[in-house]
Amino acid sequence: MIDARAIIAPDAEIDEGVAIGPYTVVGPGVRIGAGTWIGPHAVINGPTSLGRDNRVFQFASVGDAPQDRKYRGEPTHLEIGDRNVFREFCSVNRGTAGGLGVTRIGNDCLFMAYSHVAHDCVIGNQCVMANCTALGGHVELGDWVILSGYSGVHQFCRVGAHAFLANNAAVTQDVPPYVLVAGTPAQPRSVNSEGLKRRGFDATQIAHIRHGFKLLYRSGLKLAEATERLEALAAEQPELRPLVEFLARSERGLVR
Repeated sequence: MIDARAIIAPDAEIDEGVAIGPYTVVGPGVRIGAGTWIGPHAVINGPTSLGRDNRVFQFASVGDAPQDRKYRGEPTHLEIGDRNVFREFCSVNRGTAGGLGVTRIGNDCLFMAYSHVAHDCVIGNQCVMANCTALGGHVELGDWVILSGYSGVHQFCRVGAHAFLANNAAVTQDVPPYVLVAGTPAQPRSVNSEGLKRRGFDATQIAHIRHGFKLLYRSGLKLAEATERLEALAAEQPELRPLVEFLARSERGLVR
């Protein structure tokens, strides 16, 4: 299953059932889980671990050194879960000693061509980064986040679960869960209701989330006042709890 023309470091750990195409390079400190397929001309450097059933297409760069001028070769890591897809020319960097020391990616994510995940990012499950999207260092994405083509997220920003970034959106502050943003700089436009329907949220839950969005962005309330009201509602409407918890952790301020 490993092409004779591939270059594999002696200490790389490769489980049974892994396929590696010609001219691919697997560097020192790499571990690849069972069922993973790696096409031709890909580069995977370590320390990096890939879980099971991932797919890495040609010319992808996974696990190389962070693009940080403070980096001095410290042994940082990249941790990737299961069933992720890395398309052509996408790049994913390891962490930095000054950050988490690790970049983490969950399960079932899709990274389309030319997408970029910078150092120390933490990405949840079921995320999609479309063509030519980019995350600065230390960015966090919750589960089910979608970045449309050419959108980008400034370093240290957080994007909550089920959020949607429209094409060319430039995110410079935190995006709460469920929110759809667009523009440069990105601004909140609505709730990602279509995505919520696809993920099993019922009409009542979506109505509650829409009301929460209006409290946060359309009521004229100060952020502290809106947060207090959302906290009270979350006791009876648990779908608002992720929104309340996200607001409590926000450090860069919210997109407004």
